[in-house]
Amino acid sequence: MEELELSEAAEELLATIWAAQEEEARPDQHRERPDAPAEAEAVQQLLDAGLIEQQSGRHSLTAAGKRWGASIIRRERLAERLLADVLNVGNSLASETACKFEHLLQKGLDDEICTLLGHPRVCPHGAPIPPGECCRTGARAASKVVSSLADLHPGEGGLIAYIHARQRPMLRRLLAMGVVPGAPISLLQNHPSFVFELGHTQIAVDRETAQDVYVRVGGRAGPWSAPAPRSWMMRPFSGLRLRRGRRRR
Repeated sequence: MEELELSEAAEELLATIWAAQEEEARPDQHRERPDAPAEAEAVQQLLDAGLIEQQSGRHSLTAAGKRWGASIIRRERLAERLLADVLNVGNSLASETACKFEHLLQKGLDDEICTLLGHPRVCPHGAPIPPGECCRTGARAASKVVSSLADLHPGEGGLIAYIHARQRPMLRRLLAMGVVPGAPISLLQNHPSFVFELGHTQIAVDRETAQDVYVRVGGRAGPWSAPAPRSWMMRPFSGLRLRRGRRRR
C-alpha cells in the first residue's frame, strides 16, 4: 500500500468516505465530492486498489482503506494547524488551502510537522486529528513551534494558539477568564499544580487542563487586554484556582 499512487480525485473520495464514517461526524465537516465522471473513475481506482468494497450498492472502507483514509485526513488537518498556528492564515483560507497542501506532504513529513506542532489533537475546527507513530512514541522536536502548556518549563511562554478542552464547562470558564487564542501567557510552576500568568492574574490548573491549552512558544503580540471579568468568575470551581496579589516580576 505504501507504493500505491492515487489520483487527487481518488484521495478526496477516500477521505470523504472516511470522514462520513468518522464517529460523531459534525455537520460542518462537509467535503465536496468530485464531479460525476471523476468520481466514477476514482471509485474504480479505489476498488482496484482494494481500499473500498461495494455491498448492496454502497461503498465502505476496507481495513487498508481505513488506514489510508486516516492518513489523508491526518495530513490535511495537520496542514490546517500549520497554516493557522504558524503562518497565521485565517481559518477559512486555511481550510481551503489545506486540501491542496495535503497532497504535497510526503509520508513521514507529516510526523515531522506533528512533532513540531506539539502533537495537536484537533484541527482548527475541532475535528480530531488521527494520531501518528510520532504521537504514540512521544517524539519531541528540538524546538517546537506550538506546545501544550503542560509541556512547557517554568519561565517559558508565548501566545495562546488554541484550546482543546474536553469538558465544555471548563472551556467556557477558561474563555471567560481571558484564556483565549492570541493572549500572552507564561508558565510559572508545574508542580504540584500548573500555575500560569495571564495579564495581572495567576491561575492554577491541573495537568489535564494544562494539556488542553496550546501555546505558540515565544510568540509576541501588540497591546492586549483581557476580557472584562464576570461576576461568577471568582466563585470556586473544580480544576481552576485564581491567585491574587501583586504581579510577579
